[in-house]
Amino acid sequence: MSLTPVETSQLAQLHAHLNSGGGLVAPFAREIFLIETHVAGTTHVPIREVEPALTAGHLLVLRREPDNQHDPLAILILTEDGRKVGYVPRDRNEVLARLMDAGKLIFARLDSKQWKGGWLRVMARVYLRDV
Repeated sequence: MSLTPVETSQLAQLHAHLNSGGGLVAPFAREIFLIETHVAGTTHVPIREVEPALTAGHLLVLRREPDNQHDPLAILILTEDGRKVGYVPRDRNEVLARLMDAGKLIFARLDSKQWKGGWLRVMARVYLRDV
């Protein structure tokens, strides 16, 4: 039996389809825990508007911002519906950014939140989805 080589673009399409909930089951997919971190920059977003949607266990979307003028390795953290929560702290983002730039699917789940005066401390657990 011979295996047919798969084009890189086909693999990318399959990966996108699997991660979009397109109906296929990835039986060997797993979530690999990478780090636990606080969310930086919550004081620079309208966090009081976003906070009610932040509940433990909910998915947080990570998006690279390579053109960020303050940090070329910046990783934006968003709610599932696209509202900005903050950033992965600069001292924690290098390896995650490199993995994301290499095409790996990195995401987070909200771990906890706590008001400290006018500041919301948000903790998240970051995972790699290995397909």
